[in-house]
Amino acid sequence: MAIHVEGLVAIILFYLLILFVGIWAAWKNKNSGMAAGTDRSETIMVGGRDIGLFVGGFTMTATWVGGGYINGTAEYVYLPGFGLAWAQAPFGYALSLIVGGMFFAKPMRSRGYVTMLDPFQQIYGKRMGGLLFIPALMGEIFWSAAILSALGATLSVIVDMNINTSVIVSALIAIFYTLVGGLYSVAYTDVVQLFCIFLGLWVSVPFALSNPAVSDIGVTAYKYIHQEPWLGSINSSDIYMWLDNFFLLMLGGIPWQVYFQRVLSASSATYAQVLSFLAAFGCLVMAVPSVLIGAIGASTDWNQTSYGPVQPKMKEESDMILPIVLQHLCPSYISFFGLGAVSAAVMSSADSSILSASSMFARNIYQLAFRQTASDREIVWVMRITIFVFGAVATAMALLTGTVYGLWYLSSDLVYVIIFPQLLSVLFVKGTNTYGSVAGYIFGLLLRISGGEPYLKLPPFIYYPGWTEQIKEHPLTGAVEHIIVQKFPFKTISMLSSFLANVAFSYLFKYLFESGSLAPKYDFFDAVLTKHSKENMDKTTLVNSDNIVLSELAPVKPRHSIAVAAGFVNKEALSDEDTSPNSSNNEHD
Repeated sequence: MAIHVEGLVAIILFYLLILFVGIWAAWKNKNSGMAAGTDRSETIMVGGRDIGLFVGGFTMTATWVGGGYINGTAEYVYLPGFGLAWAQAPFGYALSLIVGGMFFAKPMRSRGYVTMLDPFQQIYGKRMGGLLFIPALMGEIFWSAAILSALGATLSVIVDMNINTSVIVSALIAIFYTLVGGLYSVAYTDVVQLFCIFLGLWVSVPFALSNPAVSDIGVTAYKYIHQEPWLGSINSSDIYMWLDNFFLLMLGGIPWQVYFQRVLSASSATYAQVLSFLAAFGCLVMAVPSVLIGAIGASTDWNQTSYGPVQPKMKEESDMILPIVLQHLCPSYISFFGLGAVSAAVMSSADSSILSASSMFARNIYQLAFRQTASDREIVWVMRITIFVFGAVATAMALLTGTVYGLWYLSSDLVYVIIFPQLLSVLFVKGTNTYGSVAGYIFGLLLRISGGEPYLKLPPFIYYPGWTEQIKEHPLTGAVEHIIVQKFPFKTISMLSSFLANVAFSYLFKYLFESGSLAPKYDFFDAVLTKHSKENMDKTTLVNSDNIVLSELAPVKPRHSIAVAAGFVNKEALSDEDTSPNSSNNEHD
């Protein structure tokens, strides 16, 4: 195997730059938050809540603009029968950030939470928080593994570098600077990485467009030249499936710790909203070169290139269309710029996911559920250990399993179907409790799994209306595979069912216990009758940072646990005014 020396040198220089920035960010902010009395562990998780607009806007954009985002967008634009009409990620994630900024950023930041799971443990108890940690963790780990796997394949295409070596080195660098600097290192390296993505892809596009093998993409957008037009279309029979996937991206893109980690690191709730809107714009801008590269791939006569006469879709390499275009339609020195862009995109997502997973475990599982008396130093070490462990697990999955994308698809669906309705309930529906939360969890999980998952060869056991069976034949080997396609929007129906079950069972058990129909001894979760429940945490245990702007903080009652879950007043979190009796004596930051 002949390694391209120039490409290897470019990759080494790029990785050294990222490593330097990560270590510099950790050193620069090593004392951040100390003056205000903020715990070191909280500083690692939310960056001392002083992330500015510039760095915050970049790091929140980089949250979604990862390897899967730029590769996946190019793939769908290229794929015959799909095209731009099915490249939903740019608009779906942009709208996700807008909806998140409008409705979720302010109540979460105003209450001074540290992780996304805090409100669940506050209202539903530590055991329910542990259950909700499972799909959240799966999403983060599988996402990291999927993009590391994609990076290895990309490096193997352009540099002829061993896949295992490239994945391990990339993961080690991301793990190291995340372990050293926490959110500060992740945020500052995101600025460099996002710049590299933008520069690398835009430098490559003009060279690829001017290649003699590429037809005019303006013509191939609507006219059959080498394959179906890359604008694509949506058949009437597929409209519900298209909407199902779009809502999954738009609403399912909200309940992720990687998003709320940025929201909660903002210096105020207003800043958190602004960061979300800036990132939405950034997502759309960063998708443009990927769309163009996908269109170039669909407009190329591959027989005139070094790739060979068999098109990428015939080799089932459509998911690699972006590095293939860079490798075979651009000069080698230009393709290395693009390679830097792909590497930057992958690392900007992998480090965020690993930090998010370790933050939730260290705070919500280790500290709040098992070791409430743990020292700050102990929590920091738990975070460092789990950063390494989760990073190693994601790396191992990227190297050893061939179904990592299927696992990520399923876990992202579970985030949409289970966590989003739970988040909606805990923030905006007064009176939901642990019984409703458990019911919603079970309903969502069963209904989603019932629809099957083709990527995991998981057959459905509920055939929803409009299902079809597709016969997929491998173009080279001739292997035949039967796939069940659910065109009914069962994912969104599962999400709505989970939400309704949460609300319905919450009020049912509230009525049964308060009316005396069920004896108090059956309140196993201490969710309705017990006024001093150990399961429901005081708000003061969740809000302990002095640099929260008090005018944006909901009134904190020292004995919040006296108010049972059903008395959770959500509207206070949306108010700009502090209506507590002592508010006039508080000093603003």
